[in-house]
Amino acid sequence: MDLSLLKDIILSESKNDKQLSHKYKILKHLFSTGSSSISALCDAVGLSTPSMLKLLADLQAAGWVEKKGSGLSIGGRRPDLYALKNERALIICVDIELFHTKIAILDNNCNFMSEVVTVSLPISKNRTDFFSVLLPHLQALQETAAIDQRMIIGCYVGMPGLVNTEKGENYSYLIDDQENHPLVEAFEQALNLPVIVQNDMAGSAIAEFRHGLAKGKKNALVLLMDWGVGLGIIMDGKLRRGATGFAGEFGHIPFIENGALCYCGKHGCLETIASGNALSKTAKEGLLQGKNSMLNELSKEELERIKPEAIINAANRGDQYAIQLLSNVGANMGKGISILIQLFNPELIVLSGQIAKAKQYITLPMQQSINTYCMTQIREKMVIASSELGENSRLLGYATDGIDRFLEAYLIKIKK
Repeated sequence: MDLSLLKDIILSESKNDKQLSHKYKILKHLFSTGSSSISALCDAVGLSTPSMLKLLADLQAAGWVEKKGSGLSIGGRRPDLYALKNERALIICVDIELFHTKIAILDNNCNFMSEVVTVSLPISKNRTDFFSVLLPHLQALQETAAIDQRMIIGCYVGMPGLVNTEKGENYSYLIDDQENHPLVEAFEQALNLPVIVQNDMAGSAIAEFRHGLAKGKKNALVLLMDWGVGLGIIMDGKLRRGATGFAGEFGHIPFIENGALCYCGKHGCLETIASGNALSKTAKEGLLQGKNSMLNELSKEELERIKPEAIINAANRGDQYAIQLLSNVGANMGKGISILIQLFNPELIVLSGQIAKAKQYITLPMQQSINTYCMTQIREKMVIASSELGENSRLLGYATDGIDRFLEAYLIKIKK
């Protein structure tokens, strides 16, 4: 990750690297907490009050930090709170899905600084073709957004597949035929920016952990139910990524003996019966066999790959076939979730993604399966809830993780 531009973009020159390191720690703490008192900052950074006040004055003069009201008093004067100002650092976020890609620019407080642009660009194996379509849209987004281009500190790319963030490579999609350059290097060369490549599930989990229903929770699971199925694991107050960043491939657990072939190459994965792809495939097969449903109103093109949204809309209109399709997904997913509850004993499971919008049509059969397959003592205090962050939550998660990682990477660079 090339961070040569980061120092000039984020902070003015400091007298020494130690002082600069302290400033980055202050920014990182404020980014994580939202706002903080002097005493909390001193504890987090390890400085005395006079030293902290001096650094905060420097950061205020540089336009990075501002006073943000007062905190709660524990006797005496209420402490001043400090927070990051808006629009001091910007990050480009790219959310690559199976059949389209979203792009947006967010700031250091995770405010959207541009519209969210959806590009009709399905993910593919071929990197060259994908880049030829995506890059012009990224360039146009930067040109049309009312931002200072110099404030863009990097780009965060989230996508499905087996993604090793440390190596910057996706082993499932956008593979380099020549095998000469990791995916992250290809993005960095194209954008002339530092880039992070991450699995899309991490975006959903981080968004919920920092901004959503899982905020403040010590043990929670975030289930992404889109065209595929993914899992975010929050244990002991930390997001667990696994040894190589592949933790959470819940959709590819063996679920059906001698089941259908999954795109991963194995048979009977959970995704083959409880995902957006499975829902679409099953709906289409039933309609071709003559099922009576409002879904027959869809055009020929829409029927070719029925979107989960269309099935949910039909269910909301009382369509019994659509309701049954969603119920089957919920029941199968509930059985899978029972395994997770037995293993992790979570206090909360957050449902996110397109399928989660079905709400009671999947949550009721899901809960019934959990009641059937899970021990009462483990499940009785566990709550299942649908995400409240909206359809762009992954972009929010990417921005949160991206800015945090860029700041951390520069702190490491200073120490070296």
